[in-house]
Amino acid sequence: MKLLSRRSLLGIALAFGPLVLLVGCGEDPEEARFRQELVDKALNDETRRAGDAFLAENAKQPGVVVKPSGLQYKVMREGSGAKPGPKDVVVVHYEGTRIDGEVFDSSYERGKPARFPLNQVIRGWSEGLMDMRAGGERMLYLPADLAYGARSPSHLIPANSALIFKVELLDVEQEGSSEQRPASGE
Repeated sequence: MKLLSRRSLLGIALAFGPLVLLVGCGEDPEEARFRQELVDKALNDETRRAGDAFLAENAKQPGVVVKPSGLQYKVMREGSGAKPGPKDVVVVHYEGTRIDGEVFDSSYERGKPARFPLNQVIRGWSEGLMDMRAGGERMLYLPADLAYGARSPSHLIPANSALIFKVELLDVEQEGSSEQRPASGE
């Protein structure tokens, strides 16, 4: 039995290699989905790393408060009105940005404040607004886990994104009522 020389093996590899690659290109949908998940995971890991690095630097800035959950905030203006309860509706003006400064949502641009039940917003908002008073303004710096986590709510916000919100708490509406609490907090 005669063994093939290295040169012969190289020739065979060069001749059949492209064929093997072409056959491998015919991915089934499951394999294509798996490959896309790997690409998404790699991109999202970079997104998370960038967010974590941003938050680590931001935590060193004057006036930034870091809560045990990882939420960071900076008081821009203290309010003197009511504090919201967990089931109250808050009336706010806000602007949401990614850490690269790209605005993804803004009630200011729409020209109309937004109303949200505090128990139906992302966790970072609930936590960041609970000890605010109406009339106050804060910058909220949310780690990904307090924002949308590993899911992407839109093409403007990648999964695992740390987010920044400028929030003005304009008013607080009591739970189960369309009446507003007095702005003075009485």
